[in-house]
Amino acid sequence: MSFINIPENSHFSYQNLPYGIFSDPNNENPRPGVAIGEFILDLSVVKHLFSGPLLKNNQSVFQKESLNSFMSLGRLCWKEARQTLQSILSATNPILRDDLPLRTRAFVPQETAKMHLPAKIGDYTDFYSSIEHATNVGIMFRSKDNALLPNWKYLPVGYHGRASSIVVSGTPIRRPNGQMRPDDSQPPQFGPCKTMDFELEMAFFVGPPSPLGHPINIKNAQDHIFGMVLMNDWSARDIQKWEYVPLGPFLGKNLGTTISPWVVPMDALEPFLCDNVPQDPAPFPYLHHSQPYNFDIHLEVSLRPENSDKATVISRSNYKYMYWTMKQQLTHHTITGCNLNTGDLLATGTISGKSPDSYGSMLELSWKGTKDIPLSNGETRKFLKDGDEVTLTGYCQGDGYRVGFGTCSGKLLPALHL
Repeated sequence: MSFINIPENSHFSYQNLPYGIFSDPNNENPRPGVAIGEFILDLSVVKHLFSGPLLKNNQSVFQKESLNSFMSLGRLCWKEARQTLQSILSATNPILRDDLPLRTRAFVPQETAKMHLPAKIGDYTDFYSSIEHATNVGIMFRSKDNALLPNWKYLPVGYHGRASSIVVSGTPIRRPNGQMRPDDSQPPQFGPCKTMDFELEMAFFVGPPSPLGHPINIKNAQDHIFGMVLMNDWSARDIQKWEYVPLGPFLGKNLGTTISPWVVPMDALEPFLCDNVPQDPAPFPYLHHSQPYNFDIHLEVSLRPENSDKATVISRSNYKYMYWTMKQQLTHHTITGCNLNTGDLLATGTISGKSPDSYGSMLELSWKGTKDIPLSNGETRKFLKDGDEVTLTGYCQGDGYRVGFGTCSGKLLPALHL
């Protein structure tokens, strides 16, 4: 369907066309691009081709160092941009296909590019929206009969995170130092985290902002959702356990959060809509929506020890397990009148399924450190060791094509000696 050769099972099909910010050796200025096959279409080079009624006076958004300006334009502009992209990349359209000088300037091999954060992220909120994950954690730290706290099925629980420590895939993460209390009968101690973990998550970027004092109606929530990325919410479990009462996550979470560089637009995900998870009790009217807004996204986590060429898939999950939808998360976030800004990042929380091989964290996979997680090189893990590289990946499977997110990777470095 495109004149660009797209390898079989490529995440970046003609049906996907995700947005990102990149630079390359020939042009070190970060700028918007679209992934297709093994290439990046440099939007700054072809911005003049976005000549539709909505974008002809907004072509400068394709020269910016972030996607914020483009995201702020709204759904109608996003749709027009996608229609233009699918047209100029089509196998039947000669405008780019047959213009060799333009093609030479417009396409950059992904292997030569450096990826940057796709947006300037002013605020970051992390939800806790997987009922399986919340139940597992509740059983481990409370009891099976008291696994879910009373509020969990009434509202999307979340906390405000630290936007400054969000990094793009490939950025190393350092094991943090902090306070912990491994023995409840003894005073706390200070030192490197001993139970370092990943969390398999996804997140979405806010497009058009909302004004202070004006909640977003759930009927219009999708108009503010630009697209999705993979996310690893690195977690220092022992630091978190000691600090979280009574105000929740703080230093156990702010050490670093990794996202994938490519933002998959919601229009590319629309063919993979699936039924929402049944909610009982029924949510309050401001959170109720009957139309599906859940997505069949296959997710995997692999772990590669340092000095090993073998990575082991340790979790296979799916976004469709989420109890609370993105529309509900966004609407609840603003119900007080809290304003959202373009580029804000809202995350799902850990995504776990019902089976043990679908759990989205080592806390669950090792069941609080009581079970070994086997690796293909013969080693085992309960939590992460220094040098471990964690890679998240995800895709939707279409008929002969994939709409994928690429990878979200990070290597754990040793703690600093303080």
